[in-house]
Amino acid sequence: MADRKVRAVAQAGSYGTDEAWAGSQPTLVAFERGLLSPQTETRAGVTVQRYPFEKLEAWRDWDTAREEAPIALLATSRVAYDPTGNYGRIQRTLWTLNAERLAAHREDLLNQAAGRLDAARRTSTGPGSGVQEQLLALAEARNVAVDLLYPALLTHVHGWPEFEIRLPHAWRAAAGLRFPKAVYHLDNLYGFGGEAEARRVLLATRGLGLLEQEKRARAAIQAGYYDGAVRYLRDETARTHRKDLERWTYLSSPRRDKLATLLGVTLSPLGPAALALAGELLADAREGR
Repeated sequence: MADRKVRAVAQAGSYGTDEAWAGSQPTLVAFERGLLSPQTETRAGVTVQRYPFEKLEAWRDWDTAREEAPIALLATSRVAYDPTGNYGRIQRTLWTLNAERLAAHREDLLNQAAGRLDAARRTSTGPGSGVQEQLLALAEARNVAVDLLYPALLTHVHGWPEFEIRLPHAWRAAAGLRFPKAVYHLDNLYGFGGEAEARRVLLATRGLGLLEQEKRARAAIQAGYYDGAVRYLRDETARTHRKDLERWTYLSSPRRDKLATLLGVTLSPLGPAALALAGELLADAREGR
């Protein structure tokens, strides 16, 4: 702050709050002069998400923010330094959105989700599709569910999603009583299996270059967040080993077995079934059920 580059700072996530746990990690949101695009870096266990200073003014406008801002992050963070007051103004806008604006935002999310699911059906379930297409479809169905459909569901209760490793526990707490059908579909996409599945998945990380992910998942398991650890490892495996999924038939049997365990291929719907389940979740999010 001394050189006036940093013009706003907030804390995000559960670290430092009453909801903190052993795996909580310090996360800061900062707006800085001189940045041309958003940046994220982690040093000494502290993650900083940086945004251009100009966005601090631009995102005061709801129509601009809904198009480009990480609105859930902004809405749930705790402001620590805000001399212009713009961070606080952004938050007040998000906290006081009326039903019409929330409905429009929900429709934006649902339209994006529908487009991605349609694209996945065209590329992953057509003639000649094989095992790799089945796995890629599952990964995309999960991404759409977490990135778009879970946030869309929460617009019915003017809630904002959190994306920490405890994600399944967060969506159950935020939406489980109001939208049990939708939360059931979210759970089914991941093939949760309690402590036994969590430990089986953790063991499969060995030799796949997932040391940091293994460390975080182990902390979640030790704290009792078994499904959170499984969700995290399934998504991280799909993200970091996408090339393996694309060339599945060329992998060695031991590598395929480990990846299959990590992805939960025997517990989760694959290919068209995964996309169909995501489609049901989309309908649930639209109707609020």
